[in-house]
Amino acid sequence: MKARKLHGLAVIAFLCSLKIGSPAAKDTVNDKLTISRKALFDKIKGGWAGQTIGVSFGSYTEFKYNGTFIQDYQTIPWSDGQMKKLMDDWPDLFDDIYMDLTFVDVIERLGVNAPVDSFASAFAHAGYGLWHANQAARYNILNGIAAPASGHWLNNPHADDIDYQIEADFAGLMNPGMPNSASAISDKVGHIMTYGDGWYGGVFIGAMYSLAFIHDDIEKVINEALRTVPEQSTFHQCIADVIRWHKKYPRDWKRTWFEIQQKWTEEVGCPEGVFSPLNIDAKVNAAYVVAGLLYGRGDFALTMEIATRMGQDSDCNPSSAAGILGTIVGYDGIPDYWKKGLENIEDVVFKYTQMSLNTVYQTSYQHALKMIAQEGGSVGEDVVVIKKQVPQAVRYEKSFEGVFPISKTEVHQNINNELSFEFEGTGFVLRGSANKNSGQREEHVFVAECYINGAKVEEAKLPTEFRTRRYELFWKYQLPKGKHRVKIVVRNPSPGHHVRAWDYIVYSDEPANGIHEHLQ
Repeated sequence: MKARKLHGLAVIAFLCSLKIGSPAAKDTVNDKLTISRKALFDKIKGGWAGQTIGVSFGSYTEFKYNGTFIQDYQTIPWSDGQMKKLMDDWPDLFDDIYMDLTFVDVIERLGVNAPVDSFASAFAHAGYGLWHANQAARYNILNGIAAPASGHWLNNPHADDIDYQIEADFAGLMNPGMPNSASAISDKVGHIMTYGDGWYGGVFIGAMYSLAFIHDDIEKVINEALRTVPEQSTFHQCIADVIRWHKKYPRDWKRTWFEIQQKWTEEVGCPEGVFSPLNIDAKVNAAYVVAGLLYGRGDFALTMEIATRMGQDSDCNPSSAAGILGTIVGYDGIPDYWKKGLENIEDVVFKYTQMSLNTVYQTSYQHALKMIAQEGGSVGEDVVVIKKQVPQAVRYEKSFEGVFPISKTEVHQNINNELSFEFEGTGFVLRGSANKNSGQREEHVFVAECYINGAKVEEAKLPTEFRTRRYELFWKYQLPKGKHRVKIVVRNPSPGHHVRAWDYIVYSDEPANGIHEHLQ
């Protein structure tokens, strides 16, 4: 970005350069890190505050720039009162935070070794609305498919989506310098709603937060965190590419954006993003986070600007980037310009929770002290000694193995009793929803059956209630390659409600017409 054409208010923030790291905060000897309790708390506080600033900064851009970046001439608005206004007028924006707080609360109630079922139950029964992998997982849990099956791609068409990636901050912040312990928590919680690259997104983000406590160098944080992700995964390969492109084009984030777009943005999983510019895939949005951190060069404003301007999930991405950078520099190291207005919201309880920022600063700090002690460190009156962990790769897993979308057919009709269609391939996803008719106040739970080639393969509940809805009507992967006939039967139609089919996507075991081979 040649002239760093950022919005006018941010330019003021550049007048004071950002110094990375907390002076005299830590002393490292071999495999141990000694850090003052004050510095530890400051870093945890910086991580939570950074997330909040970042999501507020990118708020009005979310999914408005899909398949493109935000041009330099377009101002991204910011003011001292923006965070307070958003907390008052748009509290659901802060899903990056209150989703984390669901899991923080479970740990507070049941301890740092709380079982996965407790996390899953709290998540599934929470009052907030959910989307994509989260909502598919919630439906699964409420209907008898427990974690980790709730996040597996055969049961969750959104398994590679960004969901856990934006919720994993808590795991890293409570495991300072201990990325493997953060990964162990992510194994439990992340598999509630994701699998494969979707899970790796949370593992990677959690590891970056964890390593931000012990490394001042952003490139070091990124490279070390990437060691927690198996090299054969497409997630690892995508982030490794971003690191390589940054070295090749160190002053041109847009060139790296184009490289990401060209190589990594072909959606396979998320049905909403297939044959669409929308991309909520974890690795692509993580690539934007990493690009923001690398090209931001420790500058808080520039980091958020670039992570936001790359588009797609452009409130969550600057939230992750600013949270990681906030952990590196600590709360006191975040420029005052960006902290203006924080004091007006730090005691405000996030919607759907009983926690404010001031509450979670303290709670997350106490969880970190417990994890430090549990993992072989020690907690003193003024300092703590962290037993640092060498990042280790988690196990390899892959979603949508051998699954390629080959067509999308519009339907746009109500299923009054039955809907049938034929396709040739190895799988399908039928998108749609159960709804109340205009003026209807009562909810209804449809019972529908799916038949493939005359055999009943599933009976499913289709609630009209938004919070408990089934995100797709029906899907099936790994069918024998060939022609198939699908019939959907609604067993309990209601005059005040309807099931609407939008479209269906067909998958096969190879790309349509072998186009990939022709393009080699």
